[in-house]
Amino acid sequence: MQITLQNIGRRFNREWIFRGISHVFGNRESYAILGSNGSGKSTLLQVLNGSLAPSAGVLSYTFEDKPVPVEEVFSHLSLAAPYLELIEEFSLNEIIDFHFKFKEYKAGLDRKAIVDILSLPGSPNKLVKYFSSGMKQRLKLALAFASDTPMLMLDEPTSNLDTQGIDWYLSLIEQYSANRLTIICSNQEHEYSFCKHRLSIADYKS
Repeated sequence: MQITLQNIGRRFNREWIFRGISHVFGNRESYAILGSNGSGKSTLLQVLNGSLAPSAGVLSYTFEDKPVPVEEVFSHLSLAAPYLELIEEFSLNEIIDFHFKFKEYKAGLDRKAIVDILSLPGSPNKLVKYFSSGMKQRLKLALAFASDTPMLMLDEPTSNLDTQGIDWYLSLIEQYSANRLTIICSNQEHEYSFCKHRLSIADYKS
């Protein structure tokens, strides 16, 4: 999967959050989008994944050398972000089954494997609303990593995770981010230290 940006900008009312971004996010490469809190990292990620339209410029997607319409980008994407809501009335088993009605499992994975990845073998029927904030974050990440998609986008991936959770995240990155276009929004180096390429929002402020 490749994303090409030509002079992309996004504004709210009259204020430009960023502008003039021309960049290629290449197939199977890893990128960190860097910036302070409130700088526009999440906004750029939402533009990249097609959930926000740019206010200026042209954005295009290709997969296996064929163009992908923006309305179909979601089928190529796995996303974990603080602003994504989980259906809290679902049990762990139910939310896994629901998620994989829309995505395919990566090879060798199934519902039980995801429960095992989460280290919650005794809680498959526990309602998500009773999970701690850290367990909800682990669940979002596990669903994204376990989905067989050519793009992986993570926004502040270790928010609400303790030291053990951060180590768990890094082990999943090593196992499940290979051969995918991976984009991490972060201002904490441990979240993106593996990324080969860096893009700073501060370079695109008007």
